[in-house]
Amino acid sequence: EVQLVESGGGVVQPGGSLRLSCAASGFTFSNYGMRWVRQAPGKGFEYVSGITSGSTTTSYIDPVKGRFTISRDDANNMLYLQMDSLKTEDTAVYYCARGRFGATPGTSSGTQVTVSS
Repeated sequence: EVQLVESGGGVVQPGGSLRLSCAASGFTFSNYGMRWVRQAPGKGFEYVSGITSGSTTTSYIDPVKGRFTISRDDANNMLYLQMDSLKTEDTAVYYCARGRFGATPGTSSGTQVTVSS
């Protein structure tokens, strides 16, 4: 059974940083591209960033380029999203998902990120 568990969210002031983590199990993690998606209050799901198997290529949506960094640790089946210079518009529930592209999450619970002064 595929399981993805996100953690690391919280409340942070604008300009602050958070590092999200995603623990994966139930599949051969290193064989899959992975992604982060988010859902802001009252809005639909939005693709944020993706990374290929082997970390050879990463992708980001324009609003987070230069501020967010996706990475993975295949030895420990972990996916990360380092978020710097956070803005109020980054407030959302963040989900990790299997596959490099796609705007929808799987069945994980996500982690809440709130950027507020």
